[in-house]
Amino acid sequence: MIAAIGAGTFAIRFSLIALSGRSDRFPAAAQRALRFIPPAIFAALAAPAFLMPDDVIDVSPDNLRLLAGIVASLIAWKTRSVLWTIVSGMASLWILDAIL
Repeated sequence: MIAAIGAGTFAIRFSLIALSGRSDRFPAAAQRALRFIPPAIFAALAAPAFLMPDDVIDVSPDNLRLLAGIVASLIAWKTRSVLWTIVSGMASLWILDAIL
């Protein structure tokens, strides 16, 4: 069962990768929409970690992960660097944790 699911997942992903080399087959609207998939997936994965650190929505100033996420988001927006985003987010989380 696991092998079948893995093969199915591979086939779906490989077919999209193989077809993406032929961009003339994708409509322009689909190509524009595909650009938004990575940010949407990241938001879906990161938002619960920032907003629900203890399985309850917490948007208070006591939520250190949210504050560190805001700092990292600002750095990402300003620098467009994954490395500096990660470094600034982790550093701000560690500093806030040590101070508070």
